[in-house]
Amino acid sequence: MSHHINQFQLMAKPSGSVCNIDCTYCYYLEKRRLYPQQQARWKMDGATLENYVRKNIASQPAQTVHFHWQGGEPTLLGIDFFREALRLQERYRSGKRIDNIFQTNGIKLDDDWARFLKQHGFLVGLSLDGDRLSNDAYRLTRGGKSTFDAVIRGLEALKRHNVDFNTLTVVNAENVKRPLEIYRFLKHIGSRYMQFIPLVERRAAQPDANGLTLISPDFSAQCRVTEWSVPAKAYGRFLNAIFDSWVQNDMGSAFVMNFEQTLAKIAGRSGSCVMSETCGDNPIVESNGDIYSCDHFVYPEHKLGNINHDSLSALVNSAQNIAFAQRKRTNIGRECLNCSLRPVCNGGCPKHRFMLSHDGRPNKNYFCDGYMLHLRHVLPIMQMLLTLMQQGLAPERIRKILAQHYYRQSGGAEGGD
Repeated sequence: MSHHINQFQLMAKPSGSVCNIDCTYCYYLEKRRLYPQQQARWKMDGATLENYVRKNIASQPAQTVHFHWQGGEPTLLGIDFFREALRLQERYRSGKRIDNIFQTNGIKLDDDWARFLKQHGFLVGLSLDGDRLSNDAYRLTRGGKSTFDAVIRGLEALKRHNVDFNTLTVVNAENVKRPLEIYRFLKHIGSRYMQFIPLVERRAAQPDANGLTLISPDFSAQCRVTEWSVPAKAYGRFLNAIFDSWVQNDMGSAFVMNFEQTLAKIAGRSGSCVMSETCGDNPIVESNGDIYSCDHFVYPEHKLGNINHDSLSALVNSAQNIAFAQRKRTNIGRECLNCSLRPVCNGGCPKHRFMLSHDGRPNKNYFCDGYMLHLRHVLPIMQMLLTLMQQGLAPERIRKILAQHYYRQSGGAEGGD
């Protein structure tokens, strides 16, 4: 087998799909149907936690091992769970450095949590879809009430204790209409590291055999794109509007992961899994130890094994996972094959490949038109940006040169069609 995955990032969902809010668009909440026995015992137990820590460290060749904690909502496990995780990391680290990344909706964050996260150097990813209007469009409590004030209280706790954080913003059918308002708000609350994640899900007319309605790209029965999904071109225009503001005003002081990843790709470095030619190196472990090829493919057919019983390296390099990894390269829309943008986007995430390609196969990325709109707008500017960076110019000087060259002479670069 020629393809071998040497280094990977194993993300943990120690609370499974259990969460304290009820986001309309969340694809993971219904995964509880895959684990009906966990309704009462949903927390990752001590043995599974120890196997996760021990095997994740032992399987990584690099001297820095990343632990990604996600959900569901990981704060529901309590601080003591993560104290035990840190104790196990120290026991098994064998001289390696450990980094912890913690994704949360922020509702339960308080001074105790913030002190703990700061003391142990956690990087926090805070889910926030923008200002009150945008965040409360879909991110509500089970009773349909606003979550905005609670999230901001959690954010203020992080800031009081100087916890490093970034913001994770799901771009949906509502907030896509207000790109600059969203961007300015995130800057206003102190976010200097932002990520804008495009949302698309398809809902089946009838639940599948597992009781799931938000289905995989391979699903071929009757279904439709959900009303909260972001239109592809609207997502491209959203990114372009933010890019035009960022590159003229904030480049060097604010970091937008979408742009950083594109810059990395055109500079010849590795980017995110979304933009990579293959995937399979971002598996997840569920609260009971089950391992899947990807967070977006938690379906029974993509289960690789269980961390309590199997070798982690063997699972990641199993024939099943290697086939999953290679399929990103081979199951690609026909129009992608000769597209000049393919080296940058590589057809995007396989989860989003369900549109009909020119040859009639359902393997074209839903966001293709949006990616084209965005990349054609930003790539010329990014090429000059990289050249100026290589010359050692300061960010302030680069911003002025780019603004003069691409914006002021033409009356402003547009983020439109």
